[in-house]
Amino acid sequence: MYKGSCLCGAVSFEVLVEPHHVSNCHCRMCQKQHGSAFATYASVLKEEFVYLSGIDCLSSYNSSGSIVRKFCSKCGSNIEWSGSKEYPQWISIPVACFDTVFEPKKVLELHQESEVCWTKSSKSLDC
Repeated sequence: MYKGSCLCGAVSFEVLVEPHHVSNCHCRMCQKQHGSAFATYASVLKEEFVYLSGIDCLSSYNSSGSIVRKFCSKCGSNIEWSGSKEYPQWISIPVACFDTVFEPKKVLELHQESEVCWTKSSKSLDC
């Protein structure tokens, strides 16, 4: 249903269904991994996600506890994170890697306690 790839195109994937959840994660790990104020992820069940190419180009990093983040070893693009003890059957994919147009109906805001002051949704610009 949705196709996506990394920056260099070595890794490509397909999301076979409409994502079940979409969220902007403002946690410090997502900020650092993306070099951005937040990361926007679409979540699907693992069997609803398929690699089309470049699985041999994937590197992984255990960022915390059981969480594993995968990225392209050639260009560094974030490709997925998974391994949540609460939701072991789920995988989350950065929406920015989608090549197919995707317009989520709802986007949840997560970990707003670490939200940076320069984003539009912040209440104040007092850094």
